[in-house]
Amino acid sequence: MPRNVILTCALTGAGDTAGRNENVPVTPEEIAADAIAAARAGASIVHIHVRDPQTTLGSRAVAHYREAVRLVRESDVDPVINLTAGMGGDLVVDPHQPTRQLPGTDLVSGIDRLPHVEELRPEICTIDCGTLNFGEGSDVYVSTPDMLREGAAAIQRMGVTPEMEIFDTGNLWFANVLVQEGLIDPPPLYQLCMGIPYGAPADPRLLQTMVDMLPEGAEFTSFSLGRNQLPWVARSVLAGGHARVGLEDNLYLSKGVKATNAALTERAASIVEGLGHQVATPDEARDILDLTVQTPATTKGA
Repeated sequence: MPRNVILTCALTGAGDTAGRNENVPVTPEEIAADAIAAARAGASIVHIHVRDPQTTLGSRAVAHYREAVRLVRESDVDPVINLTAGMGGDLVVDPHQPTRQLPGTDLVSGIDRLPHVEELRPEICTIDCGTLNFGEGSDVYVSTPDMLREGAAAIQRMGVTPEMEIFDTGNLWFANVLVQEGLIDPPPLYQLCMGIPYGAPADPRLLQTMVDMLPEGAEFTSFSLGRNQLPWVARSVLAGGHARVGLEDNLYLSKGVKATNAALTERAASIVEGLGHQVATPDEARDILDLTVQTPATTKGA
């Protein structure tokens, strides 16, 4: 039966990708411009990381978030804004002296991952629901149950909707516990992140298993990486969920053709429509997710 499908564009992420595709936005102005272009191309939600303009790597600088969000909010489009709150969980361990942290570590408490959310009050922010061996080497993403409960309670007090990032079935188990404990308001929103080494592999059977684990009334989005990104739009929609694309997860529109966020959004919208559904407008997404527009804690810099 036809339905409104929420389409998220994840604009830039934190990976070392800017040198591999010149279309990856880096500065707050570039990130905002891509958010606006993606919204014009049909994105219901824009998912925002920020980067250090000098190094091009991921950043937690509130000033960068402030400027990017200001520019989007002052534009002629009104997408739902989803800010990452996942930065600050990176631990690089010396494999021979495991108590020693190596360069690349950026590890703070769950609360210290939220100052930009506290100030800017987006409608959605992410919460990464578990610790993960992140790719090859000795990189670990750290998100413990204590951190998660404290962070979820703080996000709830702010009135922001958490998008629970699920990298494996154990993450989903714990996210369901957060819902059961009342730390997540209904309807709970899950992002099923597939194909990220070494979390849940991009296997349609596993996707269906994870969907079957969701509580009644939950909303979910799912995505996969690289060449799987666009086919996964169809898989996620056919499983009953919403969809996510963007340069955070995939740098190419087709083999050898570098993507832009707007082009990926347009292609995803055509997939959704080809399946007989409609892409939700931002206001329709707000209704589906029961979002409330927040009043920022401060107008500093606006």
